Order: sequence, then C-alpha cells, then structure tokens
Amino acid sequence: MKRLFTILLAVLSLLSLTACGGSPTEETSQEPLVDIQPQEPEAPPEPTPEELAAQEVEDLLASLTLEEKVGQLFFVRVPDTDAVSDVSTYHLGGYILFGRDTADKTADALIQTIQSYQDAAAVDTGIPLLIGVDEEGGTVVRVSSNPHLRASKFPSPQKAYASGGMEAVLADTREKDFLLSALGFNVNLSPVADVSTNPADFMYDRTFGQDAAATADYVAQVVSQMAEDGMGSVLKHFPGYGNNVDTHTGIAVDQRPLESFTSSDFLPFQAGMESGGGKTAVLVSHNIMTAVDGDLPASLSPKVHGLLRTDLGFDGVVMTDDLAMEAVAAYSADGAVAVMALEAGNDLVITTDYRTQIPKVLEALESGALSEETIDTACSRVLTWKQNLGLL
Repeated sequence: MKRLFTILLAVLSLLSLTACGGSPTEETSQEPLVDIQPQEPEAPPEPTPEELAAQEVEDLLASLTLEEKVGQLFFVRVPDTDAVSDVSTYHLGGYILFGRDTADKTADALIQTIQSYQDAAAVDTGIPLLIGVDEEGGTVVRVSSNPHLRASKFPSPQKAYASGGMEAVLADTREKDFLLSALGFNVNLSPVADVSTNPADFMYDRTFGQDAAATADYVAQVVSQMAEDGMGSVLKHFPGYGNNVDTHTGIAVDQRPLESFTSSDFLPFQAGMESGGGKTAVLVSHNIMTAVDGDLPASLSPKVHGLLRTDLGFDGVVMTDDLAMEAVAAYSADGAVAVMALEAGNDLVITTDYRTQIPKVLEALESGALSEETIDTACSRVLTWKQNLGLL
C-alpha cells in the first residue's frame, strides 16, 4: 500500500510539470514571482555633535608633542619678564592675571597685552590660552580695583545679595562676565563655593555668608549665568574651606568628620558641577582633610581627588590652588610638587614657578616616574574645557 501511494505521488508530480509546459528534464523558463533587487548597504549613522567634538579633541591631542601636552597642563601666573616668549618656550595652557598685571592699565592697553599672549599661542601650538583672573567681588577684585577699567569695585556676593537678592547677584555676574570678556578673559576663578556663616572665619568675607542650602542655590545660579555668558567658572576651594586658616602662609588641618562635608560643604560644589554645562572647573585647596587623607594636602592627595571623581562624579577639569604657597612647599623633597599634583589627579597646575616645575614634570616622564597616560588624560580634559568655552 505504501509503495502504491509513492507511485501515485510520482505520477501526480509528472502531470503537474507537463501542465505547466515543462518536462522532468527541462529547465523551466518561468519568471520569478518577486523581482528581488540587490540591496544597497546601509550608510553608517551620522556622528553626533558630541562624538564630533570628542574626535576633535582626540585628533588635537594626537597632534601634540609630549612637551606641548605638558605645557597645556600649566595655568600660571603671568611672570614679570618674558611673558610673551614664555608662552611658546613652555607651550603654556594659560595665564592668570593678578592685580599688578592690571594696575593702572587702560582697557585698550590690557586688551592689547592679553592679545599679545594669544598671538604667541597661535604661532606656537595654535591652541588659545585660558586667560583667567580672580574677580570675585568684595576683597578680591583684580580688574575692578583699577578705576580705568570700572568706576567702582564689584561688590562682594553678600553685599550684592543684600542690595537686591539673587536678581542683583545675577545682574552683577552678567556685568562681570561682559567686562571680562571684552578685555580678553575667558575664565573667572569664581565663585567661592565654601560655606561660612561665621564672620570670624578667614574665608567668610569671600563667601555667600549663608548655610549650605542657600550657598548651593547661589552657586548653581551664578555658574549657570556664567555658562550662559560663555565665561568659564571655577568652584573653589574644594573640599570646602570651613573655618580653616590661610594656607598662603602655613598648613591648615581640617579635622571635621566626613559627614560634615557630605551634609554641608559638598552641596554647593555639587550644585555648581550640575549647572556648569561643561564650562566649570574645580579648584582644590591645600587644606589637609583628615577624614580622607591625614598626610597630604587635598591638592596633592589621590584620595581626595578620588572622592571628587568617584563619589561626586565630576569628570571636568580639576586644578590646584597655587603650588607656590607655603602650605605645599615642604611636601616634595626634590621640589617636584607639580609631579605630585598630576599624580594625585589634577588636570591643571596653578603655579608661579612653572619655569622650574615644567622641566621636573618632563624629567619624571623620561624616568618613568610619571606616565604619559596621566598626561594624556589631563590634557584631554583641558582641551575639552577649552572646546566647551568656544576657544577651539
């Protein structure tokens, strides 16, 4: 029966082929029912603006020599002599102007001076300089202390707030940004994010003078306004100055528990980081934060920088306070304090004695004491900050 069934199937198949005009041994000439055209390969997706920006930084970094990359990590005080030539000699990342650099200058003279620095950078690496200044208002006014540049000094944050609340503070911030930008500055080392409510504290007059929550709100709004105006901001002095003494002249040891920082001091820094739009950096103080590292100043401590990067999640530029201060001078037996700063996780070194420190960094790289990967990571962040500020 099974065999009969198989034979019947074979016969039916032959009849079907014959009915269609074919034969068991002929090729059928029927056209396929569906015309299948070869598919063009899909074009790769267009890169996003973020990817293009990252690629620009990567390409620029790859084009730099090791000496040029190291130079980009130094945001230094303008020297008394050879300021223009030092830009190319050391491939500097930026200059910070102090009162002596702005004193008695007219606006035109200051603009021309700053432009001469930028012209030197354009000829050297083609990468514009960070041009910074401390224009906090109140007791720290490197620009508005010169009556040729502004009729009166900018008020302190506390006085601005007392005169008209946050509206007055933000109007004051805008005026600072426009004045500084017109003169050639692209970074204001401000605002002070330290929390202080005690007039006896060393830092009190430079702070907002209110509790952590109010200070956080102040910092967030000021940093957001600065970002909108295209002005680089710097949150200082991480991890929070508290009631510590002046580290320009000695060691400040902060023995408060970590909880004191997390519940208070860190709040304004976190607020500023979140509202800065990639245009804000963090400056680390020389205070010894015993809750995290009892041996090293925060500016030289890998543990404190780890806290900033990991716990607070900040991936922008981190810079030291001035390494020429007394508080850090004793921590490097061979004087290579900038090497320690870069090893700790800083991206920018603020210092007066860069002519000594840059060669020491290069020596450490040559000996293998400092890795080129450390330099590349820091330089990439610096270039990204410059890019975010519209300099690249």
